[in-house]
Amino acid sequence: MPVPRRPRPSRGLPRPSLRRKIAALAAATACLVAVTVGVLVHVWTAHDIRDRARMRAFNDVYAAMETYRRTGTLPDGAELDPEGLPTALRSPADGSRRTAYDGYVENNVGPSVWGAQRVAGPGSPVLAVQVNMSAELHGLRRLDASMAVASLAALAAAVPLAVYGAGLLGRRLRRVSDTAVRIAGGDLDARTGPVGGGDEVVGIAATVDLMAESLGHRLRAERRFTADVAHELRTPVGGLLAATDLLPPGETEDLIRARVRDLRGLVEDLLEISRLDAGAEQPVRTHVPLGEVVRAAAARTGLGAEVTVTDGGSGDATVETDPRRLERIVGNLVANAHRHGSAPVEVAVDGHTIVVRDHGPGFPPELLRDGPRRFHTGAAERGTGHGLGLTIALGQARLLGADLLLGNAPDGGAVATLRLPS
Repeated sequence: MPVPRRPRPSRGLPRPSLRRKIAALAAATACLVAVTVGVLVHVWTAHDIRDRARMRAFNDVYAAMETYRRTGTLPDGAELDPEGLPTALRSPADGSRRTAYDGYVENNVGPSVWGAQRVAGPGSPVLAVQVNMSAELHGLRRLDASMAVASLAALAAAVPLAVYGAGLLGRRLRRVSDTAVRIAGGDLDARTGPVGGGDEVVGIAATVDLMAESLGHRLRAERRFTADVAHELRTPVGGLLAATDLLPPGETEDLIRARVRDLRGLVEDLLEISRLDAGAEQPVRTHVPLGEVVRAAAARTGLGAEVTVTDGGSGDATVETDPRRLERIVGNLVANAHRHGSAPVEVAVDGHTIVVRDHGPGFPPELLRDGPRRFHTGAAERGTGHGLGLTIALGQARLLGADLLLGNAPDGGAVATLRLPS
């Protein structure tokens, strides 16, 4: 089974979470809406103020003209040829009433709108009325301030609501993500279950559960097939091994016996893997001297390996573990180093850590990326074998609660590090 690998964290600045993204989007949307509404209200109100001022100036000129013609006196606010009258209204082409905007501001007067009409024919004075818009424009500024305060209040209310809603969505997605991680780690019974709501997250959760169900059925069928094949082969292989004893001594007998023993070893490995996959194995823990167990395991392989114990220089440090399974792991690592690497093979014991290193080409990149695979030995130059040694070592390490890490030394060679629990 491949070694489950967690996604590597990205370098540099941390990526924003979904909650922050949704909160930022809600804040940006609220700001955009507030600015758009504020600008539209400001423009419409300013336009309305100017239109009403023009209409008032137009009506005031009409009323003042009627009063002046009837009584010969000017009502309040009306003047003849005033000094501040805009140039466009001083020389009207006819006697019609006209208005003009004046942006000049003095004290509290202005901007304003002037209305004007010539009293009689050409050459007669111009009667004008000035409508001051400063009060209305002051009200517009107060309206702008009120809109700004209201927008900030709406933004302050929208962002927490968006963060809360994003948190609900994030928690539902996190459940789906946790389920996928558990499935990738080998927990085929992991399910997301109901996540609530009627949106796309429900579909994602259902799809992940369906995928887990399908994957579980396929893997269980594969494991059952492997176990059945191994069990069925065990009896005929045993018969073959017994039959080799009837062969006359010689080169042929040695060759056949070696091949039958290899076949029996493969069958036993398949049975061991099937038991590990099925969870039928349970460790029998006891306190053992780690250095002695490692030395015995390396010697039992019959292959050369230099064992170094650096725990205080005494090698009598004890650990609580299953010695048989620990020997199996160390033996497989040493055998793998000889089969696929090059001598010298070094085994270092330091505290609760065991490091097995060879001086060959190292582990291939795909093995470091995906973990050991059954019946896959990596690159051709790493030698022969059925590719089950590292798989068994990894399964036994998990059973002991240990971590088995595979890597390559900077100066060449494969490095397998086994860290036993304290």
